[in-house]
Amino acid sequence: MAKQYDVLFRLLLLGDSGVGKTCMLRRFTEGEFDSSHISTIGVDFKMKTIKIGGLKVRIQIWDTAGQERYQTITKQYYRRAQGIIFVYDITNLPSFQHIAKWASDVDEFAPDDVQTILVGNKADEEFGRQVTKDQGKKLAETYGMEFFETSASTSSNISESFIRVTELVLQAQMRDVDDLLGSLDNYLDRAALQEEKGSQDNDTQRTCAC
Repeated sequence: MAKQYDVLFRLLLLGDSGVGKTCMLRRFTEGEFDSSHISTIGVDFKMKTIKIGGLKVRIQIWDTAGQERYQTITKQYYRRAQGIIFVYDITNLPSFQHIAKWASDVDEFAPDDVQTILVGNKADEEFGRQVTKDQGKKLAETYGMEFFETSASTSSNISESFIRVTELVLQAQMRDVDDLLGSLDNYLDRAALQEEKGSQDNDTQRTCAC
């Protein structure tokens, strides 16, 4: 039986209620869009397998409720996330302003090496725009994140944003492996030097005994 995937990553969608997180997720994983979708209760997730650099990457994407009453539940999922997509609605200024709160929660509860991007959703609703693209870019730069404007309705930049955060997670994991291998090499080098030194000391002692 062929292996279904090479690596598994967990991604988290964070943002206020109504910014379109569930619509983004359904568009990416199922290729569907339903503007009448009801708000997420607690936490839901979907899976998708993509190919990056010859690897089959299975991503488990957790869709969190944005309402205040569910945030104690959703914070429990921060610790296991390897990638986070912060989402705001370009037609809703408060959802943009609240990104700072979501980012603060991530700083407190998520792993230090979690990878993040910022997404301004509903880019197709230009007539109702309250947050400019430049504002989004500047906020992303403030947090050291990459920035996308997306539309779940038209599918614009949906795949690109999910794939990019997955690439960032993969790159971070590869760096961790390289660091681990580098540390292991250093340890083995030191051990070999100690063994060589010990052997030389023994030879010296045998010489003196004669």
